[in-house]
Amino acid sequence: MSLVTVLKVSLTFIERQIYDEIGFQVEPGNRIGLVGPNGSGKTTLLRLIMGEISPDSGEVRVLKGIRICYLPQDVQESLSGPLLQFVLDSVPGMVELKNELINVDESLKAADHKEEQLRLSKRLAEIHQQINHSESEFPNHDAEKILLGLGFDTSDFERPVSSLSGGFRMRAALASRLFQKPDLLLLDEPTNHLDIPSVRWLEQFLHDFKGAMILVSHDRDFLNRQIRRIISFEPEGMRSYSGNYDFYLKAREEEKKALEAKARHREQKVKEAERFIERFRSKASKARQAQSKIKLVRKMDMVQTHRKEKTIRFSFPEVSRSGRDVVSFETMSKGFGEGPLYRDVNLTVRRGEKIAIIGPNGCGKTTLLRMVAGEMEPDEGKISLGYGVSIGYFAQHHSEMLMPQKTVIDEVYQVVPHETVGFVRGVCSAFLFRGEDVDKVIGVLSGGERARVSLAKLLVKPGNMMVMDEPTNHLDISSSETLIDALEKYNGTLLFVSHNQSFINRLATKIWDIRERELIEYPGNLDEYYDHLERVNIGPDTIERKKKNVSQKGMTKNHDLLPKKSGNSRQSRKEQKREQAEKRRLIHDTLKPILTGLEDIEQRIAGLESRQKEIEKMLADPEIFRDKDRSVPLLNEYNHIRKELDQLLSDWEKRQGELESTKKDLGV
Repeated sequence: MSLVTVLKVSLTFIERQIYDEIGFQVEPGNRIGLVGPNGSGKTTLLRLIMGEISPDSGEVRVLKGIRICYLPQDVQESLSGPLLQFVLDSVPGMVELKNELINVDESLKAADHKEEQLRLSKRLAEIHQQINHSESEFPNHDAEKILLGLGFDTSDFERPVSSLSGGFRMRAALASRLFQKPDLLLLDEPTNHLDIPSVRWLEQFLHDFKGAMILVSHDRDFLNRQIRRIISFEPEGMRSYSGNYDFYLKAREEEKKALEAKARHREQKVKEAERFIERFRSKASKARQAQSKIKLVRKMDMVQTHRKEKTIRFSFPEVSRSGRDVVSFETMSKGFGEGPLYRDVNLTVRRGEKIAIIGPNGCGKTTLLRMVAGEMEPDEGKISLGYGVSIGYFAQHHSEMLMPQKTVIDEVYQVVPHETVGFVRGVCSAFLFRGEDVDKVIGVLSGGERARVSLAKLLVKPGNMMVMDEPTNHLDISSSETLIDALEKYNGTLLFVSHNQSFINRLATKIWDIRERELIEYPGNLDEYYDHLERVNIGPDTIERKKKNVSQKGMTKNHDLLPKKSGNSRQSRKEQKREQAEKRRLIHDTLKPILTGLEDIEQRIAGLESRQKEIEKMLADPEIFRDKDRSVPLLNEYNHIRKELDQLLSDWEKRQGELESTKKDLGV
């Protein structure tokens, strides 16, 4: 039985249609990712399922008795009580039971008649039994493990939730949702307020989670590892795809190619008909055929090509070359109050490096960036910029750095007052501010729109050293990937903080891990760093920091971990060519059966997915749904297809893993 069924739902906000008769089902155990540009309706769909808003037409059916938990991007509810107790009391009905326990106990003490005392005593026993049952199903140690995994300390358990920072209040809200073991978990950008260690813990928790889940995330790696189905909001409407985000992108590209090929074929037919008409229109012997061709052209509907959605498109300009040493830290120390963040840091950022700073919240990541950007000074030591270094700074509090009364175009124009208005409008257009949108004042913009304004300001004057603090917050996954693409081609130096694993893995050439008042430097990206920790049997949360802060001398040991090039310069060219040919043949023969198997699975998935969509359309018709003779066989077939798709996707993941492993072994 479906947990949630959405039937022909339509919704309009301020004369803009969000949904037009959309329909889908959520089955037990489904892991669904919602993708689409900001404003396309992802959050609205989660709120519809929760019943917070109602559709203009259509219906959202929720299976009676199931538990649904929803984590919005920003928790508006008031959180009260000590942290641990807040999580324990989040179990549905627990607070009501405890309040009733107090009331019944007081009534029992005041009762005069035996019948009343007996009735109240019986109810008191029932309440105690219900509480005991609930506490056994939702034990305290589960709540404690979740809180510790999300970055809290045992000393925080008795702190009032209301005294926590905004980010940690969001973590408390997330902990309460995870603790409830819901049948359906709705998560809207759950990693936004987490640090990398907490993101990795959440990944493992969700991997083991048995319920259904609908997830919105701009982190491609996180999304890929968590979901097996994509619901996307495209220009032509809502679409559904089996597989993870990478599989969706591939399927979408295939759709585009097929539609464009069909359109070209149809256009060719039209041109041929038009040429025939033009040639034989005046000839009596061909008049009838010409008239038939004219009717054919008129009836022939041109195939609509793949409609492109509006996404940000930009690249950073070439920047001037700085000196080799871009930023130098010399015996630098920083702390707040009596608590030091780090001591005697001696590090150098080299030209062209892209360094990701990771570590738990509160360890001083943002503080380090602010000192490099010149917003703060170290307590001891110094931070020096190298020759010819110019800094572009994207702050986590970027929205506070924008002037609320200024327009979008004024904010961008003030960075480059020497440029033409046309140039600035072009930059704004690349960030989806077109036409009258450039005249919007900053104060009315959403968080995502403000982030795009800040990126536009950085684009027009990036500097040859960019300092970025959580740049993907408030961006949708497509915009986040576009930013990564642009930064990959950026020819300057990058120092950044991000909770987005995909962002770090694609960009980082080095990791700086701040932990226990030390800063450890490692060459490589995030996956390589954690893989190294696992290989040396050191978990990221139990690292023993016995070394001094990493110096250039200390880095030579880490560089031993990098792959080394090998070769024999004495080999003849002929022998080298023979070996290369042998290697190519070995690679081809080894990979071909794996690739063939993958293609076969993908074709079977595509066929089943097509049939699944047909059934979903039929089941979205209330007439068919009410007719058991028609709906029951369709539902049985649908469930069979779903199980077969799950198995095929599992096979696909295994084959994909085998392919990656084989490529790695072959050195491809």
